[in-house]
Amino acid sequence: MKKIFYTLALVAGLSATNVAKAQTTDQDKQPVAATTQTDYATGQNAAMWKHNIAGAAGIQVTYRHYNLDQINQALNANGIPSLGNSDIFLNLTMDHIHGAWIFEDGLGLTPLTTSRNNNFKASFGQAQAYFRAGYNVTKGQPVSFFPFAGLNFSGAMLHLKDEARENTVNNFTTGLLASTSSKTYYQGNFGIELGAGLDYNIKMKSKVTDCVTIDRSIPIGIRAGYYINAARGDWKFSDHTLDGSPTKNQSAVFVSFSVGLGYSIHKQ
Repeated sequence: MKKIFYTLALVAGLSATNVAKAQTTDQDKQPVAATTQTDYATGQNAAMWKHNIAGAAGIQVTYRHYNLDQINQALNANGIPSLGNSDIFLNLTMDHIHGAWIFEDGLGLTPLTTSRNNNFKASFGQAQAYFRAGYNVTKGQPVSFFPFAGLNFSGAMLHLKDEARENTVNNFTTGLLASTSSKTYYQGNFGIELGAGLDYNIKMKSKVTDCVTIDRSIPIGIRAGYYINAARGDWKFSDHTLDGSPTKNQSAVFVSFSVGLGYSIHKQ
């Protein structure tokens, strides 16, 4: 009987010891899991702020000559005076800075140039979108100098307004098929830009929050280079390609002046 009692007591003792060990092990695991989650979150934040977020938003005024000789010859042959120059682009730009690399993209328009005779008005304008990638060869501030290469997509538009015939149209239904010489021609172009940029950054007071510091500046700069008109589309009217349209290559030197608001965001 005593042997049975001792055996049961030994089994009970061993069971209690195993339960205690299991509880201790579970308690030890919980802080480890919490620490792992904290470390993971910290790692994500560290990865997010591994590099500063830097760039600039600005305005650029670009000069690039557009040769209108062939277009003006066609207008003159129809009794319409020559158009003025269409050489100035007004652009909105964004710069994205990653270390020494500077990426710049922009959208721009030229103001319309017009001419008219007694009955006709001609209007001409251009639009462009471009992307440039450059490398800053200067190491410090406040000056940045970066050679760049870029892609340029542009379009030209020529609109003719037959004012005499348009003024005789006074009814919506009958005017749908009214005879008029008003029409719009358009042409697409693709170009490659090779050049260099120079920015001088005027430092402003930094803005400090609980988490980040925003260093602000006013970049004033210049871009200069050569635009290669690598591909020219046909002049079209209502998706119809026109024979005998202008074929002049529009490759030219360009110069841009820019001003903007720069920023560099980094973790405190």
